[in-house]
Amino acid sequence: MADLLKLNVPGKPEYVGTVRMAASSLASGAGFDVEAIDDIKVAVSEACTNIVRHAHEGPDFVYDVSFEIEREKLTITVKDDGAGYNIEEYSEPVPGEIRESGLGLFIIKALMDEVDVQSEIGVGTHIRMTKYLQTGTA
Repeated sequence: MADLLKLNVPGKPEYVGTVRMAASSLASGAGFDVEAIDDIKVAVSEACTNIVRHAHEGPDFVYDVSFEIEREKLTITVKDDGAGYNIEEYSEPVPGEIRESGLGLFIIKALMDEVDVQSEIGVGTHIRMTKYLQTGTA
C-alpha cells in the first residue's frame, strides 16, 4: 500500500522551494540516491514553476501537489485548475535552437522515468511524474 501526502500550494514563486524540499525529503526517506533526488527536485520545480508562470490566475490561485510513496517508486502529481493549453500544439525543442522558455516539460521528461501530461484549455493541467527506485546494479 502506498503512502500519500497532499499539498495545497499558493500559486506564488516563493512556495516552489517548499514543494522542492518536500520532494527531496520524501525521496531521501524512500531510499533514492543523491542523483535521483536531484532529478526529482528539478522535475518538480519545473512543473510548479510552469504553473506559477502560466496558469496563475489572481492572488488566491492555488494548485495541488501529491506525493505517492511506494516501495519501488515515487509518483508526484502536480495539478492546477488554470488556463490549460492544447497539448497537440506542444513540440519538443530542436537541438541547437536557443529558446527562452518551453523547456520545462522537456526537462521533466528527461529526468523522470514516466511522465503523463493532461491539459485542457479552460480546465487546467495535470502532470504525473514517476521515478523508480534503482536497487543494485547488474
